[in-house]
Amino acid sequence: MTPAGPAQLLIVALVVIVLFGSNKLPDVARSLGRSMRIFKSEIKEMNKDAIESSEQSVKN
Repeated sequence: MTPAGPAQLLIVALVVIVLFGSNKLPDVARSLGRSMRIFKSEIKEMNKDAIESSEQSVKN
């Protein structure tokens, strides 16, 4: 699969603008950013818990 070129990215951007409208676009981007931040923090927490759990099992 080849990476998306500039033409494909432009088409996707235009479709997003048409679907959400230019007024809602900043809100959508902000919500997406928050969701990604929460997702990343949850992944870090899960990894931290897994490491602690494996360390506990090694000690026992």
